[in-house]
Amino acid sequence: MSLARSGVPGLGKERLEALTDGIFATVMTVLVLSLSVPVITNGATNAQVASDLETLGPNILAYVLGFLLLAVLWISHHNIFHYMTRVDRPLLWLNTLFLLSIGFLPFSTALLGKYHDLQIPVVIFGANIIAISICMLGILSYSSRAGLLVVPQRDARVMERIRSRWRTGPVFYLTAIILSFISPLISFIAYIAILIFMVVQSIFWLRLSSNDQ
Repeated sequence: MSLARSGVPGLGKERLEALTDGIFATVMTVLVLSLSVPVITNGATNAQVASDLETLGPNILAYVLGFLLLAVLWISHHNIFHYMTRVDRPLLWLNTLFLLSIGFLPFSTALLGKYHDLQIPVVIFGANIIAISICMLGILSYSSRAGLLVVPQRDARVMERIRSRWRTGPVFYLTAIILSFISPLISFIAYIAILIFMVVQSIFWLRLSSNDQ
């Protein structure tokens, strides 16, 4: 990677993307470690296994929630860095902060799954997602001002949709946090609804961007 393509010798865009992919893959794998197979000591029966699995229901739901959320975030990160022409040291550190907030997701997700009916775990999960969004908005803002993010005119609509999604995300999750003062369970349901919306929006956006091109 030449210095024309990177402001940091030996650290180009490809290495940053490889690190990001590796972190996302690791975090997605770690998520499942929050799930444990039920242990029945006095002769297992189908009824007991079913009962224990029902108890694990919120944990399994939180795992699905976290995994699909990571998938949406990874796709968006990939789309953004498609338009990144080069990287410099501030961008590397901004992306590191983004990955730091991503790495905390297995903990906040496991906490939410185990104590979904309590307010503090619900608030921590929402705050984690808001932190991720703020880090990405920092990447978008800095890279645009520094001339690292170059978007062809025909793709301007695509990038505007990406920016809009990252701006509205914190609003949704802040609203869910506020709802936790009424009922943590309402916030938990709100997180599920937001995720469904984000997944559908991501699929629709990919189809639309494909048609634009």
